[in-house]
Amino acid sequence: MDNTFGGISSVMESSLYHNVHSILRELDCQPQAGSACNKGMLRWTLHNRIEKCPSVSVPLVKVLIKELEKAERIDSKIRIIPLLHTLLYTILQSAFIPEDIYQRIYVCLKSLVTLPLPYCAIALNYARQIKMEQTTPGMLYQRRVIAEHNLRNDFYQLHEKVFVFMDPAVFPSSLVSALKADVEGLDPGGDALIYKRRVMLHTLLAVIGKQCHVEKLAQALENLGEDLDLHFQEVVAIVEQRVEDGTAEDDQYKTRLQEIYQDILTVAKDHLHPASNTETHLPSPEVSFHIWTKEDDIWNELVNFALMVPMDRNSACLDEDDVRRNSVVSTVSTDSGIEGDMPSSEFSSLMLDSQGGAEDQISSQSFCRRPCVRWPKSGTRLTLMMEAIKGSGGYGLTKEERNLTARIVIMGDDRTLGRLAKTLHTIRKREARHLLLTKRVNQEIYYIPVTNQSSSHAQEGLSGPEDMLTLAGYLGSVDPWYDCNLNGLGAMILKLAQMSSHSSDSNPFLLDIISYYTRVSQQPVHLPVYSVKICFADFTSASVEEVFVSQLLIDFPEIKRFRATLKDTIKGSVRYKRNSPQELYGAVVSLNYRKASISDREQENGVTLTTCGMLVTVVPSCRAKSLHSVNISFQDINPTRTITAPLRAVSANIRVLENRSFSLCLDKDSRRTFKDVQSIEIFPCLDPGYCLQSSAKSKYTFAEGGEPFIKYVNKTLTLPINTFCGTDQ
Repeated sequence: MDNTFGGISSVMESSLYHNVHSILRELDCQPQAGSACNKGMLRWTLHNRIEKCPSVSVPLVKVLIKELEKAERIDSKIRIIPLLHTLLYTILQSAFIPEDIYQRIYVCLKSLVTLPLPYCAIALNYARQIKMEQTTPGMLYQRRVIAEHNLRNDFYQLHEKVFVFMDPAVFPSSLVSALKADVEGLDPGGDALIYKRRVMLHTLLAVIGKQCHVEKLAQALENLGEDLDLHFQEVVAIVEQRVEDGTAEDDQYKTRLQEIYQDILTVAKDHLHPASNTETHLPSPEVSFHIWTKEDDIWNELVNFALMVPMDRNSACLDEDDVRRNSVVSTVSTDSGIEGDMPSSEFSSLMLDSQGGAEDQISSQSFCRRPCVRWPKSGTRLTLMMEAIKGSGGYGLTKEERNLTARIVIMGDDRTLGRLAKTLHTIRKREARHLLLTKRVNQEIYYIPVTNQSSSHAQEGLSGPEDMLTLAGYLGSVDPWYDCNLNGLGAMILKLAQMSSHSSDSNPFLLDIISYYTRVSQQPVHLPVYSVKICFADFTSASVEEVFVSQLLIDFPEIKRFRATLKDTIKGSVRYKRNSPQELYGAVVSLNYRKASISDREQENGVTLTTCGMLVTVVPSCRAKSLHSVNISFQDINPTRTITAPLRAVSANIRVLENRSFSLCLDKDSRRTFKDVQSIEIFPCLDPGYCLQSSAKSKYTFAEGGEPFIKYVNKTLTLPINTFCGTDQ
């Protein structure tokens, strides 16, 4: 009790003020080497301090309110969003906030609603949550834990799960097990009773306040036995009813929870034993770790997530053991099912009396087949999803109820985001004809940049290693809080995994970062996705259509070798040797492109030039999707010269005019390299859903004689990455 409501010294308050100011000062400073890592550590240290000492939450809230008011007064918008997120996360972790503090928070957030986007949107969202928490103390914590750990009840049935996908091209195989332990190893056994106790302890503590005997309540909850679930259901029902009723009957709400509090202490008073755990801090969400080796891995996990929902979510009669929350164990049956085919070691004959009916008996060593679960391959998951919707096939799936939220966390570099864009395009293709997952599972995408620059190869024409985190750099430029908390982790995650591989204890840092990121960042930044149609020099080969999200590199292998030799010649390391004209001047390439313009009046242009390579880089726009474009740059045979200034285009058609071909590499990924290419066509990737609707004969309109609905559907496909502030598009 002292740890939760104890007084706080002026020294402690001054220390909190210093911690917050350190974060804000780092946020205002220009980026420096290692500074982003320090800023992420400062934020983590502050929230970790609240978990260890809940009594600091109220003074910290006061400090954050003062800083928010100051930021608005001096018009320091770069500080507003970090302060807002820190404030809400502090309240989410807190057990008790006085009424007058809630009122100050609400007044402060109301004044921020007048600011432009995205500040007003985030402030308005948080103001609503704070108001609900003020009228229904403990509601935010309770809903969060119920959703993240799928605590079965009849009143709040949302379920969230975090899926972490790691790119094996970025992480050494020796660190995978350590990384998996850091992400999944801190779950307290997956026991639902532990989370139910925490929810009840936190909710009763938030309502009763200083009159709550925390230690006695924790002991009573741990020794409550089978009655724990009944009290849990009752508490959830009271809280959800309170949210539905609004501000009415405030005294009745507190009175009912106080009665439950007294009942729990009375029932368990004769069986009290010291509680093994009295923690009220917010537990980490349910996280599953996956090595992303196949393109269908994300789709398969989403389908499994949807199919593991019980057929009747609203039935209170379902036994909790029937809810498989973590995974479904597949048991493969290899026998034919025919009695005579079974080996004698595994089967004893069945002694059945055909005349006995109910008197049938089986020998003591009777044959018993293990319970099997049909575990579908990726090719049949679409069929099983349709069977589940119809209620057949042994799987349960609620019809068009988006009660499930899959938070997909991708760990990797630009190559990984290129694979993700391709996977997203494939999923959208499947969903365009059969809306299975879209209607039932909310899909949120998160990106944690990780790279090992020491293993990168030097890019042609550049003195240093190739930057594998250009898209992460763009996200950081749009969202400074993302840059602070995530961009600094690029090399740090690998170092943490190396440290964990030599220790038996899991490091909580990475899991805490994932928890904070997935809980707070709900504003997407849309990265443009471009399509490329690849035609090969061998006309018997069919053309291929791919997508990319960061860059496309065109290379002529034989010219590249000569260019490297010429570079050494310029440095004086090798002697010059006469070569053919093609090697001296490069390949002749025809380029037809549509020039990008701010007025959206695209112009058709064409040019023919000699080059030894081309680089097409995607240029995202934080203002509007219509301003997305690509930069096309050219490489001269002489590394010290440039052919022409880069061209900015919306689409392009590139063809080699001579009897030669080139190689193509997408998103810096050697796994996505195409050789013997004759020509390519680059254009913004169309959303498969838009293509299907626009080709349909029937046109949906808003009203009779009105404009077709397809006019307002997104035409191009983008990759939405959740950040802390997002972009206004």
